[in-house]
Amino acid sequence: MRRFLPWIIGIGLLVIIGLWYMNVKNGAIEVDQAVKKEWGNVETSYQRRNDLIGNLVNTVKGAADFEKSTLTAVIEARAKATSVTVDPTNITPEKFEQFNQAQSGVSSALSKLLVSVEKYPDLKANENFLKLQDELASTENQILTARTRFNESVEKYNNYVLKMPRNIILSEYKEKAVFKSVEGADKPVEVKF
Repeated sequence: MRRFLPWIIGIGLLVIIGLWYMNVKNGAIEVDQAVKKEWGNVETSYQRRNDLIGNLVNTVKGAADFEKSTLTAVIEARAKATSVTVDPTNITPEKFEQFNQAQSGVSSALSKLLVSVEKYPDLKANENFLKLQDELASTENQILTARTRFNESVEKYNNYVLKMPRNIILSEYKEKAVFKSVEGADKPVEVKF
């Protein structure tokens, strides 16, 4: 029996190492899938906003003789934002920057639209417009929440795949980028009436 003891220990160590390796790989899959799920939630929130913008523009068009340039800016920003997509398996800082710029264009155009609405008392009293305004505010909060949760899942993913010794086994898993504020977001927004 003593003759087989080194073999038994060697096989036992190989089994333990094999189980640890599988555990590390399965953990990487779990955190990667969590990032993809949270990215889907971010995209869903932005899609909801884009859907609401169409309704908002149509309501404003119907209720006021509105400045066409403002409406055109909103429509163009929305079209640009929907054309920029990010693959959750390959989230790079460059792709994020492009995505953030497109989405900030929508936010900027929307804020100009909502400020311009102040000139139209009939529109401000329109029940449909008020509902849409509330929905947009709610959607912006959902976007913030989705982006925060996405960043949290990316942090967990990056910590998992970049720490030693897992980073040796998980060399095919690359660090993912997180949402950052767009340039100029640290300055207060100036609202003019």
